[in-house]
Amino acid sequence: MRSTTVDNGNRKQTQSAHVDTFCAESLPPKDLWPELIFSDIPGCDTERINIATELLDKNLAAGNGERVAYYHASGNCSYRELFERANQIAHVLVQDFGLVPGNRVLLRGPNHPMLVACWFGVIKTGGVVVCTNPLLRTRELGHIADKAQIKIAISDHRVAADCERAMQITGTGSAREGAVMIRFGGSEADSLESMMSTKPRTFSNCDTAADDVAVIAFTSGTTGRSKGTMHFHRDLLAATECFPRHVVKPQPEDIFCGTPPLAFTYSLGALLLFPMRVGAATLLLEQTTPAHLLHGIQQYRATVCFTAPTAYRGMLKVLEDYDSSSLKKCISAGEPLPAATSDAWHKATGLRIIDGIGSTEMLHIFVSAAGDEVRPGATGKQIPGYQTKVIDESGNEVPIGTVGRLAVRGPTGCRYLDNIECQKAYVENGWNITGDSYRMDEDGYFWFQARTDDMIISSGYNISGLEVENVLLGHQSVAECAVIGVPDEERGQIVKAFVVLAPGVQPSDALAKQLQDFVKKEIAPYKYPRSLEFISVLPKTNTGKIQRFRLREGAGVTNNTSPEFIVPEGWQRPKGYAHGMTARGTSIFVAGQIGWNPLTEQFETDDFADQVAQALRNAVAVLKQAGAEPSHVTRLTWYITDKKAYMDRRREIGRRYRDIFGKHFPAMSVVVVSALIEDRAKVEIEATAVLPD
Repeated sequence: MRSTTVDNGNRKQTQSAHVDTFCAESLPPKDLWPELIFSDIPGCDTERINIATELLDKNLAAGNGERVAYYHASGNCSYRELFERANQIAHVLVQDFGLVPGNRVLLRGPNHPMLVACWFGVIKTGGVVVCTNPLLRTRELGHIADKAQIKIAISDHRVAADCERAMQITGTGSAREGAVMIRFGGSEADSLESMMSTKPRTFSNCDTAADDVAVIAFTSGTTGRSKGTMHFHRDLLAATECFPRHVVKPQPEDIFCGTPPLAFTYSLGALLLFPMRVGAATLLLEQTTPAHLLHGIQQYRATVCFTAPTAYRGMLKVLEDYDSSSLKKCISAGEPLPAATSDAWHKATGLRIIDGIGSTEMLHIFVSAAGDEVRPGATGKQIPGYQTKVIDESGNEVPIGTVGRLAVRGPTGCRYLDNIECQKAYVENGWNITGDSYRMDEDGYFWFQARTDDMIISSGYNISGLEVENVLLGHQSVAECAVIGVPDEERGQIVKAFVVLAPGVQPSDALAKQLQDFVKKEIAPYKYPRSLEFISVLPKTNTGKIQRFRLREGAGVTNNTSPEFIVPEGWQRPKGYAHGMTARGTSIFVAGQIGWNPLTEQFETDDFADQVAQALRNAVAVLKQAGAEPSHVTRLTWYITDKKAYMDRRREIGRRYRDIFGKHFPAMSVVVVSALIEDRAKVEIEATAVLPD
């Protein structure tokens, strides 16, 4: 394969094996990348890497050819069989479909050894894998194909219909010129298996550069449109040397299993990268209910399980019906792991669940803990290879125990596909900003507080409320709608839709089901609103923006017994504060907090807005110590020494307030004073909160 050199603004990628330079040209300018630190990661500080060589070919060279790579209900697949199938698929792609290095190939199907063989077949050719969730519909697949400019798709024949439609027509309605659709698993004469049958079982892997793009993983964001995240061959190798090496510590005798589709980077690591790096085996399940997962664990004696808290809670209900004694490690990610779930699983199995946080942008988990290091309720500590910290809105690291934004950097990081605006939002000063609010304790443990955006996380799935809204608005019966996440004991959150019907349309249970079914047909079924409420009008600002925070308050999202806002008859609800509030429970009084570091009792800045942010963080720390949240606050009193600074910087102060307190605006008063006790203090904030009994 020939090498190319691509220059893209400030970024220069040399000795790329990609003939099709789309990926290199679609990367963000290098000055918008996060800082990548991989010099200490084994095998990563090199110019040439093909991840198929590292994970598959080297297992053959090590004598693991006859070991089982994948268990599946259809039959087992050895490392040698996987190697030969991948080589034959590579020949099909190059010889029959003209694939050149750098071409993107869409993969679709449930977790199956043949899907894994296709993954490696693409990688071996120097192609770029775009693996998709088999639950996605034509609309979603079409967007992915458009964004990544995909011309080749390979699908399990059982889920090929939506993929075929997506490959025929672009989002603009024009024909997708030159696109081809390949099916596997069926009996058709033109099936992938039929084409493979005449191909050699050996293949010379493309000599890809370490920083050639290997996969594009799409993730749903709060904008409602999925974003492509671009990961290099080096990134995939680095992922195998961080979380699994230091936390999971797998052995060749292990049998991995899990529930997420291979399209998710959580699953890509769990069921492909990590086990194959050590020559272990993996059980692939197509049905992933708690009962099916436990049955698989029992039948195949799986030792390492990757799933989400929802699944662990579901398994607890039927655990006594199965033999799960083979399990040695249980890993959870995708949504926060409640301490109660961790404790219940430990009591039932004797195993502590390994919690972790990762993201599609970061590829896999970067904060976690295992064994005696686990603290139920905490996500864990930073994993060797990564650096993590908690920062304020200005990017400054906050004191220990203070809530702020989680920032991380290491050998992997965010590089969005042709999306400069989202890149700027996710990467700040070389750090990846995940969109999660955390606090770090004095021992280096990170404790999840909330999402800083409007992402709905249900059963481990990230769901964009805006995407669901856009689908509902396409139904003739819907005039307006708004979608939020509401608490659910089983799933963590569920999608709830508030719908204003078109004139003349009457609400009914039948219509609610019709709308739910409509969403299921248009986008992945797991995104449909499990709760749907018809309302006459949506709460809005004076400019017409939907006030989702008021819908959350009404749905009891903030607390089970949220404080109530007082709005006298005929009065308008103010912006940024409340006229008054009522609440029942235990009162908490927070003394005036000033803008200094409470650990050193020193001011770190004289900037007015910075001191406001620090005072608010200090108030939150006191609330946390009392077991309360900012959402329990019923009154805030601000004492300020500089009225002009306050008025001139209200917008900035408002942004900082929302970052720390969220969109909770209690009764507030602002008092201008001539001075405060501490000479350098510019603001002092008192708080009153009510913790529900």
